[in-house]
Amino acid sequence: MGAIGVVLLVAFIIVCVLLILLVSVQDNENGMGGVFGGRGSTAFGSHSASVLTKATAVFVVLFFVLAFCLALVNKKPTLDKELMVEETATEAPAEESTTTESSDWWTDSETKDAE
Repeated sequence: MGAIGVVLLVAFIIVCVLLILLVSVQDNENGMGGVFGGRGSTAFGSHSASVLTKATAVFVVLFFVLAFCLALVNKKPTLDKELMVEETATEAPAEESTTTESSDWWTDSETKDAE
């Protein structure tokens, strides 16, 4: 993992810890849990969101962006199946030629001894 990966990982851990702290500090009345709880007459509760709720939303977005970036940085390259087929096709005759040479070692020594 390069320097970018390390920086992204450290930022990801910091965002995770801050997100956990923000969610645990929120009280039951004003937290984001009210979004799906059905409190209030509007679709998403009251329009006046607290600072903690806005900060939580920002950290949730940062969490997903950093997780996606870490996945892109740490992905492993895939091998083409066509490339693997070509490599095995080129390696197979080379192995056969060395096998035939090594399997005929006794005939070479017999002809040299006869001379």
